[in-house]
Amino acid sequence: MAVRVAARPDARGWIVIANKVLGQTVAIPAAVLVLAEIAVLSAGIIGRYVFRSPLVWSDELAGILFLWLAMLGSVIAFQRGEHMRMTAIIGVLRADVRAFLDVVAAATALAFLLLVIRPAYEFAADEAYVTTPALEIVNSWRAAALPVGIGLMLISAVFRLVRIASLRSLLASLAVVAAVIGAFVLAAPLLRPLGNLNLLIFFVFVVGAMVFAAVPIAFAFGLATVGYLSLTTSTPDVVMIGRMDEGMSHLILLAVPLFVFLGLLIEMTGMARAMVGFLASLLGHVRGGLHYVLVGAMYLVSGISGSKAADMAAVAPVLFPEMQRRGAKPGDLVALLAATGAQTETIPPSLVLITIGSVTGVSIAALFTGGLLPGVVLAIMLAAVVWWRYRREDLSHVKRAGRREIGRAFVVAVPAIALPFVIRAAVVEGVATATEVSTIGILYSVVVGLLIYRQFDWRRIYPMLVETASLSGAILLIIGAATGMAWALTQSGFSASLARLMTSLPGGVPAFLAVTIIAFVILGSVLEGIPAIVLFGPLLFPIARQVGVHEVHYAMVVVLAMGIGLFAPPFGVGYYAACAISRINPDEGMKPILGYMIALVIGTLIVAAIPWISIGFL
Repeated sequence: MAVRVAARPDARGWIVIANKVLGQTVAIPAAVLVLAEIAVLSAGIIGRYVFRSPLVWSDELAGILFLWLAMLGSVIAFQRGEHMRMTAIIGVLRADVRAFLDVVAAATALAFLLLVIRPAYEFAADEAYVTTPALEIVNSWRAAALPVGIGLMLISAVFRLVRIASLRSLLASLAVVAAVIGAFVLAAPLLRPLGNLNLLIFFVFVVGAMVFAAVPIAFAFGLATVGYLSLTTSTPDVVMIGRMDEGMSHLILLAVPLFVFLGLLIEMTGMARAMVGFLASLLGHVRGGLHYVLVGAMYLVSGISGSKAADMAAVAPVLFPEMQRRGAKPGDLVALLAATGAQTETIPPSLVLITIGSVTGVSIAALFTGGLLPGVVLAIMLAAVVWWRYRREDLSHVKRAGRREIGRAFVVAVPAIALPFVIRAAVVEGVATATEVSTIGILYSVVVGLLIYRQFDWRRIYPMLVETASLSGAILLIIGAATGMAWALTQSGFSASLARLMTSLPGGVPAFLAVTIIAFVILGSVLEGIPAIVLFGPLLFPIARQVGVHEVHYAMVVVLAMGIGLFAPPFGVGYYAACAISRINPDEGMKPILGYMIALVIGTLIVAAIPWISIGFL
């Protein structure tokens, strides 16, 4: 009788198992931290507004937990391969070359993590001499999140390299990365005398090469900054960690994970479907009607979630099947979806607006107020293109909704449509800060989902919490790395030189705004929105004030221009996100999106030319 011997898993099999264990070990506390942040901020609102007894420790505890959430979320994003990167260039390469560059990207991330793990530990150890004012605990409890998160990402990087690479490609990629770093180290004596020319070498050529090679943006920024500081200045390595901590620890950024979770929540509870259903009943019989609904639905949903990915994921699955049944081409659908993503970047509570407020000091409430009309202007421009394209659409087979049906859809949608107004009122009336207001939206959505729509899948809560941590970690790590780079640029005197150049442009304010639009369209396509804002916002906003541009008006121009770059092919990452959500081949949308992008550019020029659109209601 033959004896069957169980096959023993090879080394790679053990790595896969270890990686899954590590993932679960990190995901559970990350999910708990999201819930804890909601609870702490809610307690702060209740204590201050209901009991008239502010909890002095709530913001401090939220800040401590927030850094841990950011770092553990970064680990999850690293494991899932969800750190933001530009894949437009490597996407057209041969499969074998693309696979090798993926290994090089992982090896580059590993190199950065190895370089900063020791300074991160030193930074956390130094924080032992600092005591928090309210809770009176050693600040190392908070700062320890940095070395722990970096260490866990380092382990994940090793696991990832072993999983995705053959021995040959692994050794080759490590050799390439080590050779490049070694060459820069050997060239250090030649680099130091070059002065600010090193800014061009490290922050244009080195960052550009890594970004185009699909190295995640956070690690590209971080490695270039560490290289610049270590090889061309006498700045200690621990300074980079301090700047990352500063960038990731702004309490206003706590709105990022909470609004991401809110976006997932409105999709799960059926609130997004209710809003879209009402708009469809209202305009479904009009030529191009569902396209208008798409524009309007993205405007409404953006006022809730603040996350473009969440917005598109909430709207597209509801509308696209019916639009395709009516004869809409897939390419035009994904083109309009991407264009509406750019159109709604200024709609509060936009994460980009929150980031601008965090890094420039501009009032979040003012940005939220100023962002509403620019979105309307761009919506009108997109609607004009829709009208032109669908003015001869055959709707003989479409039944017009009756008044009773429209009324019923409106009644169903009222609780969902009310949410943006609840969020806005809470900020304006002072019930909650721009950070805390997201918790009001979350609690409102939970109540509406449970009691009104009766659509609340408890099994989805944990995956949603983990997804929130992952996306937030990816965003916040970019902000931290970009803050370090921005600090290096400022210390080098670049900001002063840039200010002199921008203020000396012939043509005054119009020329300044024109250069801004061109620059942020390019930056948005290469760096994505948030890193571009963090990197250049602190440099350009003081210049805008100096030349006489209102900071809120300037913010709207910057965000709209950046949104065009973010969602415009061939480089815009947002366009490919829209394609992925729609499950439509990117090639199909390349031609249809051109008309929408022209409309967005015209709308942005109108907003730039008429400041009242941005500041008329401040």
